[in-house]
Amino acid sequence: MARVTVEDCVDKVPNRFELVLLAAHRAREIAAGSPLTVDRDNDKNPVVSLREIADETQSADALRERMIESNQTQIEVDEPEEDKMALLMGAEQDKPADDDLSEEKLLRALMEAQGPK
Repeated sequence: MARVTVEDCVDKVPNRFELVLLAAHRAREIAAGSPLTVDRDNDKNPVVSLREIADETQSADALRERMIESNQTQIEVDEPEEDKMALLMGAEQDKPADDDLSEEKLLRALMEAQGPK
């Protein structure tokens, strides 16, 4: 296969727009020093990337994942978040119940706070 056309790759990646995105991403990887999986044959990086996709030496799914990862600016790690309400409830349960005043105790405390009349 001397030259690769888009038609050679369309059966591997049916969406032509996605094919262009994947081939461009792979061409950038090659330019950055990633090893080739096919012979260069004096072709430029975009042609080599299309040949790799056509020969299925680079899987479209793997290319898609690498392209997504390269475009991510923030990677979310699934860590359990602390439930602040549960922490507050747990802290309140550990404290002695000072505010369990009956109505009589509350009235006495208010009267004592006012002082003698």
